[in-house]
Amino acid sequence: MSVRANGEMADIRCPWAKSELAIRYHDEEWGAPTHDDRALFELLILEGAQAGLSWDIILNKRAAYTQAFDEFNPERVARYTKRKVDSLLKNSGIVRNRLKVESAVRNAQVFLQIVEEYTSFDRYIWRFVDGEPIVNRWDRIEKIPSQTDESAAMSKALKKRGFNFVGPTICYAFMQATGMVNDHLLTCPRRQACIVLTPDTCST
Repeated sequence: MSVRANGEMADIRCPWAKSELAIRYHDEEWGAPTHDDRALFELLILEGAQAGLSWDIILNKRAAYTQAFDEFNPERVARYTKRKVDSLLKNSGIVRNRLKVESAVRNAQVFLQIVEEYTSFDRYIWRFVDGEPIVNRWDRIEKIPSQTDESAAMSKALKKRGFNFVGPTICYAFMQATGMVNDHLLTCPRRQACIVLTPDTCST
C-alpha cells in the first residue's frame, strides 16, 4: 500500500481489478448490497459460469450472456427447452459448456420455487448473513479467504434444493459480488462507499 506525504494511507483500488471491464465492475458493482432478484439471479448464473475460468473471461462475455439468457429473466430461463440449450451451445459469446448451460436452466427453476416460498430470492439468500453485510477488514488481498462457514452453509442449502455449480467457493464469490460480504481492502475507497450503501435489512 502507498502512503501519502502526511503519513496517511492512500486510497488504492483492490488489486484484482486490472482490466477496463474489471475496474468498472469493481468501482460500480462489486461489494454493493444487492437485493434485486433479477440481479441476484444474474450473478448466480455468472458465478457458476466462472467455475474453472477467470472472472475477466466472464466479464468479457457478460453482454453476450445478457442477450442469450433473456436479460437474466428467471421465468424465461426456467422454460428453456433442450432445443434452446442446444442453440445456446452454438453461441460463441458464452461459455459453451453443456453442464453449465443446463444448470442455469435448472437453477432458474429452483430459484422460482424459492421465490414462491419466500416471496423473493433476496429474502431467502440474505438469511445466510442474518440480513446484513459482513464487513471485513483486510489489509492484503492474500488474506481474503476463498470460502467461509457462511458460504459453506449456503452451498449446502442450495445444493439440497437442487442447485448446481454452487460450491462453497462459488457461493463466497457470489456473496462478495452481491455485497453480502464486503471484502474491499481497507485502503480501497469502495469499501466505505459500499458501507454507506448498506441498507438496514434485506427486503421483507
